Order: sequence, then structure tokens, then C-alpha cells
Amino acid sequence: MPSMDEILKPALDEIKQKELDWKVYKLESNSGARAIVNGKKVLMLGTNNYLGLSNHPKLKQASIDAINKYGAGSGSVRTISGTMDLHTQLEQTIAKFKHSEDAIYFQTGFAANAGSIPAFLTDKDLVISDELNHGSIIDGVRLTKAERAIYKHNNTEDLASVLEKATKEKKYRMIYLITDGVFSMDGDIAPLDKIVKIKEQYDNVFIHVDDAHGDGVLGSHGRGIVNHFKVEGKVEIEMGTFSKAFGVVGGLLACSKITKEYLHNKARTYLLSGSAPPATAAACIASLNLLEKDGSLVEKLWENTNYFRNKLSSLGLDTGNSQTPIIPIMIGDSAKAKQFSKMLFERGIFALPIVFPMVAQGKARIRTQIRADFTKDDLDFALEQIDSVAKELNLSK
Repeated sequence: MPSMDEILKPALDEIKQKELDWKVYKLESNSGARAIVNGKKVLMLGTNNYLGLSNHPKLKQASIDAINKYGAGSGSVRTISGTMDLHTQLEQTIAKFKHSEDAIYFQTGFAANAGSIPAFLTDKDLVISDELNHGSIIDGVRLTKAERAIYKHNNTEDLASVLEKATKEKKYRMIYLITDGVFSMDGDIAPLDKIVKIKEQYDNVFIHVDDAHGDGVLGSHGRGIVNHFKVEGKVEIEMGTFSKAFGVVGGLLACSKITKEYLHNKARTYLLSGSAPPATAAACIASLNLLEKDGSLVEKLWENTNYFRNKLSSLGLDTGNSQTPIIPIMIGDSAKAKQFSKMLFERGIFALPIVFPMVAQGKARIRTQIRADFTKDDLDFALEQIDSVAKELNLSK
């Protein structure tokens, strides 16, 4: 009989032969604007730490204070004895920041989607999903017995057509419309204002927006896409994560009190996983309080973003459909994208290639992600190195 390794190895070999395997880089410092990766000091153009909060002194001190008071772990799942006063305080802080009635915190953003979506949907429901939605949404939908429909990416006309056909059948208890807020590969923004207007034409349609890359980036003080489009109170589920601009880790759902109580009893990723350590919960609270008081980091993020994108365009490089600090440099060929990334690393820039199957064939790119803690010198250094590599590879227009 073959061993498990012997069964798995052919599939792994195929992944490697197609150069689709992940090459793991080792971070040997904090996730700062300048960091040490694989023993080399580099400018971090490939991180979700948009505001640089992961190393902020207020977040670090909050974690230290929480460890001193509560210890390293919570000791249980939330529904037994794992709900500390810190977790309750965190959810109250989320609701205040998001201007929502209530909120619920999950251990990760993935757990928030993978746990809430199957908890909400039954075989009497229909879920309608943007074709480029995140994998955590896709996996959450796969765990349901609901019927499924897909609409073309950010295409509200196609969405309206799918929705009109679905509502005519009058057989669904609930039609659940799901979209990312900011799409992580292209950096474009879902037209949530238009989606809400379409949704409001029907009685049993509800919206779930995954704002993982919009939290801390869009809206006043980084409140997210719902605030950005001024549709607060019109979106049933606003999902987000602390692992990106907020600088920590954990998922959130800003929602109604009834929705929170329902998930408290039904979401398996919440019910069956240990609760977040005290240090994590305390740092999450600190990040929201910091942004509530001061929106200057968000303003600086956008100042850097606009400067960098405009400069890339002036160099003749294609930044795709980016509207956010996620700014792809469109390459096309996967091999060239990998070579581009390797050459940047040699020049002191960390920015990973995004290739098939994460994006379509012929759509390979270098995904750069701008930060509030980049200086102008940092940005100019990155632009100089990118320009040099692009010319060497004959990629400038």
C-alpha cells in the first residue's frame, strides 16, 4: 500500500513543474516599511499593513498590558468561558467605529465569512456572488445548501438582470447578495452605492460586503466602504478584518443585535474555536480607538497612493483598474512577472508576482501595496527600481 506522502507527491510535483508553488519568504523583523526578509533589508511593497499599525507603540503597549492582566490565552471558546470583558469591549468598539447597531468578532476574517454565510443560508435561499469574490466567500457558499448565481465582476447591469430573474420565481426565503468591497488583486472598488439602489427595489434581498481591504482605507477615519458610499443602515452585513490596515488579526461583522445573537448560537467557526488571546483583542481595541481620534494616517495613505500611482503611469506602466492602495503593475506573462519580482528583490524591493491561477492567464502582475508610513524617499526609491527593471525587461510603454 502506498504511503500518504506517495499519494500526495505526484500532485505536488505537478504544482512545482507548472511553477505554481508558493515560495515562502521569511520575515525576520517587524512588518515595518523597511523590513528584513530572507536576511535582506527591503522596502515592503508587498504587505497588507496599509497604515503601519502592526508596530505602533499604542497597539504594542495595549497587548503588553493585556498579557500582564489576563495572561496569554482565554482558556476556552467564546460560548463557554472564553468571552472575556475584553472581547465584549472590542465588539462595542467595533459597533461604535462602524456606526452599526452591534458587532461580532471572529478569530480571523476567513472564519467570519466561512462561519456566517452557511449559518445564514438554507436550501430555501439563493446566494448571488460577484465572480471575483474572495476564497473565504467561495468556501462559505460551498458549505451552504442554497442555490447559487454569479454576476459579472462589478457589473451592476448583469447583477440587476440576475436579480430580476431570481425574484420573478418568488420561491426564495432570502436572496443573499455578496461582494468584496475592495478586490485584492486589482484594487478596484465595488459600486456599493449602485448595488444598494438595485437591492432596494426588492423586499427579500440582503447585502453582505466583505470589506477586508477597505477597512482602515476607505471612508472617514478608515471606517470602510459602507461609510465611504454613505449607505450606513442599508447594508445588512459589513464584514471586515483586523489583519490588514488595522494591524492585528481577527474578523468582524458589523450587524444588528439580532444577527449577532443568531451567529452567537449558529456560526460554527465561532462556536467551535478558541477565542482570541487577550493581547490580540486589546490591540484591536487600540487600533480602532487610534483611528477614531485621528484620521491623519488614512489621509497620508491616500497621499502616498495617489503619488505612487501617478508616477507609475508617467513611467508608462499599466496599473490596471486600481482605485486603492493596491496598485498592480500589469505584466501579462507569468514568467516575466516572476522575473520582475526577483529583480526587484535583488534591488531591495519586496513585491510578489501574482500569476495564474490567482489571476487569469495573461493577466500576471506585480501587486504593490502602499503604506501610510512610506516616506517620499521610500516611494521614489521604489519607483526608480521599478523603472529600471521595467526598462531592462522591455515592459515600459
